[in-house]
Amino acid sequence: MKEPSVSEQTIVHEVTLDCAPLSTREINQQLKALAAEGLQTINILNPAGRHNLAVGVTEPVKIQFQGPVGSYCGGLAENVNLEIFGACGWSLGENLMLGDILVHGHASSNAGASAHGGTIRILGNAGPRAGISLKGATLLVTGNVGYGAAFMMQQGCLIVCGNVGPNLADSIYDGSIFVGGAVDSLGADARFEPLSEADWNLLTRELAAVGLVAQDYDFKKVVCAKELYHFKAKDWAKWKDAY
Repeated sequence: MKEPSVSEQTIVHEVTLDCAPLSTREINQQLKALAAEGLQTINILNPAGRHNLAVGVTEPVKIQFQGPVGSYCGGLAENVNLEIFGACGWSLGENLMLGDILVHGHASSNAGASAHGGTIRILGNAGPRAGISLKGATLLVTGNVGYGAAFMMQQGCLIVCGNVGPNLADSIYDGSIFVGGAVDSLGADARFEPLSEADWNLLTRELAAVGLVAQDYDFKKVVCAKELYHFKAKDWAKWKDAY
């Protein structure tokens, strides 16, 4: 019997996966299996705020969550394109290696923690410690962010269109932070720096992706002051206050 040609075959590019009857392990197993088959888009129904969804997915695939998700969604992922139509819990995209995450809602604490690459966009507010230990990714929050944002940030970019809570960029090593609203206070070894033309070009590009105009905001830039890079006995008070 002759095998059907490619043109005669029905090629499936998109499927829908209902979380209701499945365990979290089963959901993630199916996500990885479908992505490995080359599926382009997976629609997830009834995520119901479950934790650890789409963790460790490394194949190129678009995953759309039709509802809120819990903590650690998209953690340790690579090459993924996640879109969440709802709020999300702690540590969204923790240790993200590469890919894009878009949240149509608010995020809890530690969004983008230790993310190495890719872009995380939150169309709402984010809780405390957003971008903690950021290692190269871009984290964009269109609303406000809580205290301790970008603590010990090492590389990457944090963009907040709204206000930021106390101790922004405490003990930062490197990277750039842009705040369009008010900054409650800076943490140890952080300082303001004037924006360059390249900075405005970056902000224009990143905000255009979510339908915003960079020039509508009074952006301030925060970077590392590099006073704690090397210990000096005469600066003991700075170290004491920081650690």
